Amino acid sequence: MNPNLFLPAAVIFDMDGVLVNTNPFHVQKWEALLAEHGISFDRMALPRQVLGPPNDSTLRHFFGAGTTVEDRRRLSEELEARFRRAFAPHAKPLPGVERLIAECQENGILMAVASSAISKNVNFIVDALELRAYFHIILTADEVTQAKPHPEIFEKAAHKLGLVPADCAVIEDSFVGIEAAKRAGMKCVAVASTFPAQELRAHTQADLVVQTLEALNLQKLRKLFTSQNTFDKLHHDF
Repeated sequence: MNPNLFLPAAVIFDMDGVLVNTNPFHVQKWEALLAEHGISFDRMALPRQVLGPPNDSTLRHFFGAGTTVEDRRRLSEELEARFRRAFAPHAKPLPGVERLIAECQENGILMAVASSAISKNVNFIVDALELRAYFHIILTADEVTQAKPHPEIFEKAAHKLGLVPADCAVIEDSFVGIEAAKRAGMKCVAVASTFPAQELRAHTQADLVVQTLEALNLQKLRKLFTSQNTFDKLHHDF
């Protein structure tokens, strides 16, 4: 029997833009902070600049390399406290999340969260969504030394799950997250919640692009691991 029929052994979820629609609130917090400090920015380019990379690198980009570690830490805490206050009344899973999680659980597939967000935010959101019980591990930016697109967070997730990366599927929404998943040697589904599907198809190596998780199920995930898919990738929308 083809062992690929039993894959993925695990599904690793990014959080922002995958489990929950936090991204508009993250963009808003950056717009407010930059405006308050009189720093100009391109409103169209801002989402790609701030969604995915860690706060520290984004703060250095906008505030200059001369800012101190302490200044960036203070600004980051200010950003994230602002985010949690604004987002709290709106916390709910994105469409398709609960159904996909239930299907994975029913079929004995391990699940994890691997997010570039800080631990305070990740734990706040996972608890607000009442999803903690489904995840075997939760990894955050505080537990890695290299940010996405470095594959460290996904490699570490596979190790903690006791699996090889090639047996795992990642669900991501950002360019840096997709790159990190592929560099880790994992299959990756890109969900077009943050960036247009055509951009994800054209500019990433995602194995599958879906508009929402309502279009994703275990059967489609398993197809990513078949030999046919390595020849002819399912690189289109559903």
